[in-house]
Amino acid sequence: MSEENGSEVPPVTIKKYANRRLYNTATSSYVTLDHLSTMVKEGTDFVVYDAKTGEDITRQILTHIIVEEEGKGTNLLPISFLRHLISFYGDSLQTVVPNYLDYSMKSFAKNQEQMRDYMKDTLGSVSPFGQFEDLGKKNMAMFEEAMQIFSPFMPGGGAEEEDDKPEKNTAGKSSGPGAQGAPMDDLRQQMEQMQQQIDKLSRNKKD
Repeated sequence: MSEENGSEVPPVTIKKYANRRLYNTATSSYVTLDHLSTMVKEGTDFVVYDAKTGEDITRQILTHIIVEEEGKGTNLLPISFLRHLISFYGDSLQTVVPNYLDYSMKSFAKNQEQMRDYMKDTLGSVSPFGQFEDLGKKNMAMFEEAMQIFSPFMPGGGAEEEDDKPEKNTAGKSSGPGAQGAPMDDLRQQMEQMQQQIDKLSRNKKD
């Protein structure tokens, strides 16, 4: 965020006390997770510190907000996605996943206004899925690009040179780091399935 003169606006400081109360230092008032959720949606940046230790606990608070929102019945996170996400903890690709997810979400966010316009323009039309099909293909290309950038184990990643190819073990399977690419391949397959579903919906609607 920035002011009109272009200078950076520092994030709002939120302090969390031992009684679990959250204090907004900018407004000198106590706030709830719902208030912080609204701040996120409004684009207001903030950081949360433990009032006693001074530890930055922003990540924990944001995660708590997501849990609260999911508990309200508005489910954005598919079960399969959550299972895959959990499986990456402790995996060799653990350091790759945050950058990949961040890149993918930013790419999706760039198209959100376009998607909203599509929904308005196609409301009541004969084939409202045609434009979503094109947008889905565009997002799919972005996902593919993200995989190549953040996954050095995928084709096109450029991490493996001819001299660095892993040796084969007695079972005929690669014992090098390339053998750890299976979780990322699963994510790629899921995205391809999503694209196929969009294509199918579009064709059914046209028929």
